[in-house]
Order: sequence, then structure tokens, then C-alpha cells
Amino acid sequence: MVNITPKNPYTGCLKGAVLDWAGTAVDYGCLGPAAVFVDVFDKFHIEASVAEARQFMGLMKKDHIRGMLDLPSIRERWRAFYRREPNEGDVAALYGETEPMMVSAIFRHAEPIDGLLETVREMRKRGMRIGSCTGYTGPMMAVLMPLAEEKGYRPDAMVCSTDVPAGRPCPWMCYMNAIQLNVYPMSALVKIGDTVSDIQEGLNAGMWTIGLTQSGNELGLTQAEAEALPALELDLCLDAIAQRLREAGAHYTARGIWECLSIIDDINARLARGERPL
Repeated sequence: MVNITPKNPYTGCLKGAVLDWAGTAVDYGCLGPAAVFVDVFDKFHIEASVAEARQFMGLMKKDHIRGMLDLPSIRERWRAFYRREPNEGDVAALYGETEPMMVSAIFRHAEPIDGLLETVREMRKRGMRIGSCTGYTGPMMAVLMPLAEEKGYRPDAMVCSTDVPAGRPCPWMCYMNAIQLNVYPMSALVKIGDTVSDIQEGLNAGMWTIGLTQSGNELGLTQAEAEALPALELDLCLDAIAQRLREAGAHYTARGIWECLSIIDDINARLARGERPL
């Protein structure tokens, strides 16, 4: 047996961040994707709630559909209407409707979340490069990227679920970002996202992770709706979301991208002490 002595831990600063898109960088509340899945299932005469659709947000879109079809509630409605179990042909049919509807929804949900542009600018001042990944497909991102750029957001790298063998929670999109950004080791990167699958993806890639509680899928409200909630009610909701993200392994939680700079500084201090994300 060959004994391999571990290298000294990386003690430099973070070199990059990989941001999710909907609910993290754009589309406060992650409203576009959730509504599309409800409408797609309705086209097939199956009632699906926004809550049922949100459970699988962040996954590759076909995996999202598979997840919804596996829910006992939706599976029961499917059997009642079609007199059979759903199958892969049904997944393909549902997905065929999903892509064009998602592209249409993206036009209405491409606004950068407040604080994104300022946070990205400050990250770059700290010497960080900005990557991005998403459960959206290539054709969807071909629409979203130019819209986001018009509004001032252009990451240095973008990888979508159709660019890799498998989407979240597999680490491949994060690895591809590291390659495109030319950043190594993985402990010099932080993954920022608003879903459990974002956190799992970052952990599987060996990265630091920050889970967002207010701006994303878990709360599922517009900025105006979130800010209109009584402070105590909002705090209780966000505490519950933060707990779910921590249970998934998140190193940190924040309300939104606008709170992440102080966390970046804390991670840098931990790296300097020789700490690793794993």
C-alpha cells in the first residue's frame, strides 16, 4: 500500500464564487420556474400546487418533472385521470411543454435581485472571479444571459444542466465552473444558492456553501411580499428555512446575496487558519 501524505491545506483567500441564477442572482422569489411547472401539469389535466413544484427547484428540469411525478399526491391524480402509472414517455412529453414555456417566463423574471451588482463588484475587488450554474437548460440560458447582461450582470463563467452528464446534486457544474474560471483548489470557491440541491452540489464539489433564505425558492415571495410581512412572522419563516439549509449541510445562511460579503470575509479568516469546507 502506498501512503499518501495530505498536502498542506490551502490558506489563501477565496478565489471565486459560483452563484445560482433564479432566486439567487435574478428573479426574487424564484417565481418564474414554479409557475411554469404548475401550468405544464395543468396542460396534462393534472393539478399541481406551487408548493409541490417548489420541492424540486434547482434540479435539472427533467429530474424536476420526475420528482413531481413521484410525489404520492401527483401520482394518485395521474392514475385517477390516465388509469396507469406515469412513465418516461410522460416525462418527455411534459418536458416538451416545459422548455418553451420556461423560455417565455424568463423574459418576465430576469431582473437582478437587489444587492447583486454591488456584491459582485465587491467580490471582484477582493480578487474573486464569478461563476454561475443553474437547473435551466442551454436554450433557456441563451435567453436569460443577454437579459441579465443588459441589466448589468455578467458572470465570468456559466454552466447549465445540459452542459454536464448530470445536474444537481452532482458536483459537475461546479467542477466545470472551476475549469472555466481557472480556480483551484475547490476550497478556494464558495457556492451560493437558495435550494437544498444547491447546498448538496457545493458540498459534493468540496466547496464552501451559503444558503439564501429570503430571496429564493424556499420562501417563494416577491420582494414586496416578503417585506410586507410582519417582522416576527418573516423571522420565523426564515429561521425554519435556514434550519433546513443547515441540515442539508450549509456552512452559512443569509437572507440574500446582499448579506454575503461579511460571510466571504469570515470564510477567508477560516481559510487563513487552515480550515477546510469538508
